[in-house]
Amino acid sequence: MPELPEVETVRLGLAAAATGRRIERAWTSGQPLRRPLPDGFSQRVVGRTVETLDRRGKVLLLRLADGGAILIHLGMSGSIAIGPETPPVRHDHLRLVFAGGTAATLHDPRRFGFVDFREEADLAADPLLARLGPEPLAEDFTPTVLAERLAGHGGPVKTVLLDQTVVAGLGNIYVCEALFRAGISPRRAANRLGRARLARLVRAIREVLAEAVAAGGSSLRDHRLTDGSLGYFQMRHAVYDRADAPCATPGCGHAIKRIVQSGRSTYYCPGCQD
Repeated sequence: MPELPEVETVRLGLAAAATGRRIERAWTSGQPLRRPLPDGFSQRVVGRTVETLDRRGKVLLLRLADGGAILIHLGMSGSIAIGPETPPVRHDHLRLVFAGGTAATLHDPRRFGFVDFREEADLAADPLLARLGPEPLAEDFTPTVLAERLAGHGGPVKTVLLDQTVVAGLGNIYVCEALFRAGISPRRAANRLGRARLARLVRAIREVLAEAVAAGGSSLRDHRLTDGSLGYFQMRHAVYDRADAPCATPGCGHAIKRIVQSGRSTYYCPGCQD
């Protein structure tokens, strides 16, 4: 599933193509996604201008100049391509054509994503947006804030950090990588992290996410930038999907281990993380 860095790279590409542009046409496939499209979706967005491109967790928000927003979630396999308008192909589900002819096309083979529309007054009450935790790249994401979000969660910190109500946008790849950088065992209880570990974890989360965005995200299966190119942060993974490989930390001497937590693979170094 695209995580925060992958969605952010899509946001940046879409912002460059759509900000300040009027939506001239909107095409939808008619096939069901995770959420049904609202009635009259095309009529509600055509003729309106995209004011800003925002992101909340893993949700893209195309905010329109006269109020309201188009919500797009990439699900497990979604991607957005930007380019000239061409005939839709299999698994295309949404196309927005902007003034000047540039088109943005949502391609989602597994159909776990969604497209929705919310008036401005209804955005805060959206069932997904309303329950999201803080943004980890925001300036106000501090060790104190993280401690408050982890309080009451006695489960393994790796599993708890995947909960979008705790911190928005984190997924399996970047939680594994951040815990490694912070030197924290994925098995450690989330609500038992002391000040020093919390500070290291916040710093590691922010660094890993920022570096991944700069690298275009991780292209392991479906992720593509809006120009069709691949991200390359997967070339810099320290632990994720590196089971049995030697730890890259000088002098460590341990191999990367894989365990399963709540049905998800966790990768860590038993020598560097405690």
